[in-house]
Amino acid sequence: MTESLPADVAEVLAAVLGTADPVHVALRRQMPHLSVRARCACGCGTACFALDTGLVEPAPTGPGTVVAAEARLVTEAGVCPGEVLVFAESGCLSWLEVCSWSDDIEVTLDAARHWLRPRS
Repeated sequence: MTESLPADVAEVLAAVLGTADPVHVALRRQMPHLSVRARCACGCGTACFALDTGLVEPAPTGPGTVVAAEARLVTEAGVCPGEVLVFAESGCLSWLEVCSWSDDIEVTLDAARHWLRPRS
C-alpha cells in the first residue's frame, strides 16, 4: 500500500492498540501497510481498512472476526459517552468503529482522539 493512514485514524489506532499485548503488537506492525477503504457517511469516523495481507503476518486472534481492542471514551467531566472498537478478521486489521452511547454528547473520531490522549 502506498497510501498512509489519515492522521486521525493512525492516532486512534495507536492509542487503542497497546504495546504490551502480543496481539496488539502484531496488529501495530500491520499499520504501515493499511489504508482506509471507506468511512461511515454519518460523520462518526468509523473506518474500514484495506490491507495487503501478503505483506503482513496475521496477529494471533484466531479465525473469523473479533474485537481485537477496545477503549472507553471518557470526557474531562468523567462522562463515558462511547467507545472505540478495533476489529480484526483472521488476524488482520479490518475496521475501527466509533460507538456512541449518548444522545447528549457527539462522539466522533476527532472527539475520540481528544479523549484518548493522556491527561496530566
